[in-house]
Amino acid sequence: MKRFHVHVAVNNLSESIRFYSAMFATEPSVTKSDYAKWMLDDPRINFAISQRGAKAGLDHLGIQVESDTELNVLNQQLVEASLPVEEQKNTACCYSRSNKYWTIDPQGIAWEAFHSLATISTFGMDTVVPIKAESTCCAPFMEGKCQ
Repeated sequence: MKRFHVHVAVNNLSESIRFYSAMFATEPSVTKSDYAKWMLDDPRINFAISQRGAKAGLDHLGIQVESDTELNVLNQQLVEASLPVEEQKNTACCYSRSNKYWTIDPQGIAWEAFHSLATISTFGMDTVVPIKAESTCCAPFMEGKCQ
């Protein structure tokens, strides 16, 4: 089963955790010094925020899947949509090790299709992929560093 993913860059992590915890009526399932994530079942969403020096606002959207088979199906859908797609295998980002595909929609919004393999102790940095120059989390961008 797929889970929608939203990642928002925030200016004040503790304020934002307080706000989103009230909005979702639950505390985050993951809390770090620069990151928080809610794995909600109603609505079924992986909602993450981070305070890592990025401009506040939407960082990227995505679809989280439960298997590499589902991930390959999503990749084919992106290819069929004639979008640029970049593959990342066994990459570390957002306190997870994942297999993923990145693309950019016609509006310039980064989209991540991913299968999380394991939790890791560091935020991590994806492999540099030259699709977009603005995102600062895990999304690929041309300057060559993930914040």
